[in-house]
Amino acid sequence: MPVRAVVFDVGSTIVDERRVIGAWAERLGVTVEEFFATLGAVIERRHDHRQLFESLRPGYALDRDDRLYYDACDLFADTRPCLDVLREAGYTLAVAANQPARTEELLRGLDLPLDLIATSESWGLEKPDPGFFARLVAELGVDPAEIAYVGDRVDNDVVPSVAARMVSVFIRRGPWGFVQAGWPEAAQAHARIDSLLELRDALASLP
Repeated sequence: MPVRAVVFDVGSTIVDERRVIGAWAERLGVTVEEFFATLGAVIERRHDHRQLFESLRPGYALDRDDRLYYDACDLFADTRPCLDVLREAGYTLAVAANQPARTEELLRGLDLPLDLIATSESWGLEKPDPGFFARLVAELGVDPAEIAYVGDRVDNDVVPSVAARMVSVFIRRGPWGFVQAGWPEAAQAHARIDSLLELRDALASLP
């Protein structure tokens, strides 16, 4: 069954998180190098990413008021060209990610060719919950096998999208993408890319 809809994660998929990570490092009083090294260790141990804050500053209580948000400058350079190419090819395009609702406002303000923008906060569902992917299928109104989900995380993107009978595309960039690329579960992805500019050809090459 050919892919008709392409859905994207946000962090390290269409948005570069380095500026926000730098801001977090400053807020926690550590260097960017210390932040990345600790984050890599947390990912490799398969711990929740929130363990990062306890590791860097024991007793730190992370709450909603601590959120740091993306800005227009954080969009990857290959994001808009990828979306334009896919739109021209006739795909339905969407973003659905574990993000605060405010991320929806940012993306709508960027005039990207997206048919659906959804976040875990708005839906009350968070990846890798199967309910998140079931809601996505319902919103798009197509068979799961006609949906390609593109994300940088094996645990939150690849494994649950495959379980939902979607086509899984793993993009190897960002902290999770590089650390989890060596996980055995990464082999479940139907396609692997290093740049969104490779996505159109990857979709065309699917059996």
